[in-house]
Amino acid sequence: MADVPATVLLYHEDSYVRRFDATVVAVEGRALALDRTAFYPGGGGQMADRGDLLVDGWRAPLAGLRKEGEVVWHEVAPDAGALPAVGATLTGELDWDFRYHMMRTHTALHLLCGLIFTNYGAQVTGGQMYPDRARMDFSMEGFTPALIRDIEMSVNQAIAENHEVKVYRLPRAQAMEIPDLIRTKINLLPPGIQEIRIVEIVGVDVQADGGTHVRETGEVGSMRVIKTENKGRQNKRMEIALGD
Repeated sequence: MADVPATVLLYHEDSYVRRFDATVVAVEGRALALDRTAFYPGGGGQMADRGDLLVDGWRAPLAGLRKEGEVVWHEVAPDAGALPAVGATLTGELDWDFRYHMMRTHTALHLLCGLIFTNYGAQVTGGQMYPDRARMDFSMEGFTPALIRDIEMSVNQAIAENHEVKVYRLPRAQAMEIPDLIRTKINLLPPGIQEIRIVEIVGVDVQADGGTHVRETGEVGSMRVIKTENKGRQNKRMEIALGD
């Protein structure tokens, strides 16, 4: 297949885009590449978006999303019928309730790992979001009931303080001068990336990140710890859920 042009990632510029128009630039099997998309394809622990593609009375739910290099592919189920051809203009419509929950959850996790790092010096060893909860693993010795209460209180206080969440980009060399920019125990940033996307919860946390977030921490609502697990001598897991 000829080179497919890079997809403009609308979700990187505005996480609140729910509906967008785009042009089909390539078709591969049951997958469409668009010139622009607001669908997040998944990564960094955040689940891929859900939603529909629409054009001229044709409506098809997404069966999957994947990012290959600079191109986001939008997979459509076989029972959706014939796909739009290259050059067709279509509309993407996000499952907003699902996306907004992911945004709130992602910001909550940044608050969680930022405050745990600041208060206890623990780095992140893994994490994953789910439709109803999220987990984060930390390199630390253990959680006590008192520690969990302190963590919940700190996170919910930061939520209530309604800190602004800023997203911007910096040249790699400048970004890497930010102390503790990488919160994972292993630096997962590919060496070829020369511009780093930064998510800053003003006054609380600064991290390199490629996902979607709310604009202010107050949108998270509240957070509670629902489970903790011992995953090794220096690896402890915490599961959280959001409130309203």
